[in-house]
Amino acid sequence: MCDCGNSEDVQGEKNGPVPVGSNTSTSEHEGDHIECKEISPENPQECSTRLYKRRWAIVFLFSSYSLCNAFQWIQYGIINNIFMHFYSVSSFAIDWMSMIYMLTYIPFIFPVTWLLDKKGLRVVALVASSINCLGTWIKVASVRPHLFWVTMLGQFACSFAQVFILGMPSRIASVWFGSGEVSTACSIGVFGNQLGIAIGFLVPPILVPNVEDLDELAYHISIMFYITAAVATLIFILVIIVFQEKPGVPPSQAQAAMRNMSPQEYSYLASIRRLIYNKPFVLLIITYGLNVGCFYAVSTLLNRMIIDHYPGEEVNAGRIGLTIVIAGMVGSLICGIWLDKTKTYKQTTLAVYLLTFVGMLVYAFTLNLGHLWIVFITAAALGFFMTGYLPLGFEFAVELTYPESEGTSSGLLNCSAQVFGIIFTICQGKIIDYYGTLAGNIFLCIFLFLGTLMTAFIKADLRRQKANQLAMREAAAKDSGCQDGGVSPLKEAKV
Repeated sequence: MCDCGNSEDVQGEKNGPVPVGSNTSTSEHEGDHIECKEISPENPQECSTRLYKRRWAIVFLFSSYSLCNAFQWIQYGIINNIFMHFYSVSSFAIDWMSMIYMLTYIPFIFPVTWLLDKKGLRVVALVASSINCLGTWIKVASVRPHLFWVTMLGQFACSFAQVFILGMPSRIASVWFGSGEVSTACSIGVFGNQLGIAIGFLVPPILVPNVEDLDELAYHISIMFYITAAVATLIFILVIIVFQEKPGVPPSQAQAAMRNMSPQEYSYLASIRRLIYNKPFVLLIITYGLNVGCFYAVSTLLNRMIIDHYPGEEVNAGRIGLTIVIAGMVGSLICGIWLDKTKTYKQTTLAVYLLTFVGMLVYAFTLNLGHLWIVFITAAALGFFMTGYLPLGFEFAVELTYPESEGTSSGLLNCSAQVFGIIFTICQGKIIDYYGTLAGNIFLCIFLFLGTLMTAFIKADLRRQKANQLAMREAAAKDSGCQDGGVSPLKEAKV
């Protein structure tokens, strides 16, 4: 018996039947359902794929709470000198307000990834937004010069929430979006994080001016903390109401196959072992960590570097950080759309990595020229490629590791980035203290060059693309066999 019909999704897009396994199953969701019919013992079952309009609400809501969390990562570092004065602590102590995000991620990423695999997107989204909300209100209570430990506690809570956020973009893209949209969707997910960092660069220098009076300074800091807490609370409520685990009908052939896998077939520890023995992915882990670690170091130390050459320019330091991230957001979206159109993952990743190295070199040698407008231009060029690389790494990892969990591969990438971020921030900070900003930036250039060379050796084994293409070919061959009233070419080949 042949089932040659196609199903039309809610937006009128058509997706063909998908061979996904051997067990007959039906799942219902909002009146839509998957019907998988077993054709014969030798043949896989056929399922329909469908895209839901709700997918855009899910990815934009995720971007919103990712934005709120990322804003808090840099809100201390970009006005480093002001918080040093208010809390009477060292510059290194304020640097740790950013580095706590990196340090917290490392021990918690593996249990959080396990939770994502076992409990799914909605549970992880609720935990992330609730802890982030809690952290913002703890900070509201920390606006006293002797309560630095309280503000550190609030920042720790927000850093813990980040562990539940960073690995989500590629997972949301795979679970909710079609094969022709995943890179764009992942870019939108990363976009929220980048926009949060951009706002974190821009807003704190405006809300918290550099004044000597501690009472006035406490007032300005409390305004910033109250605004953040209000936004985090609103987003938490929206997540409770809107965020959904997954669509009733899978959006792609690859996702349909993943859903049909029984729990007994998947082992988290076995998945980790397979990823560690995946040589192209291991190379990507290292190169991703080098690139993003450099971005973390530049972002954390930006205030110090700008103030060193341009005293009193705290607001412009924030604007330069904003320029870096806004340019990176544009780069992320362009790269995501480009990948969806061309599927040239390795070529695009290598080109962007090389241009990141060049951009860092130019930025390093123009920072001390005495012209802020030049710094804005070079910072924009650096940001376009350096932060534009973020979604490329996520999507390249999913391609190299399919059918392993997207949360696991993303978690390993981010863990590498946090480790290198801590190392680079501490080392570059010390180099700046003793040898100046040029030496500190050249230090980063060396590692970006090494990362470029290593990226060239990554084998482009695009497993997810192969799975989608194979499923499409099987479906097309079956349709052809049905129209001819005989056996499909694929079945003939098997015989």
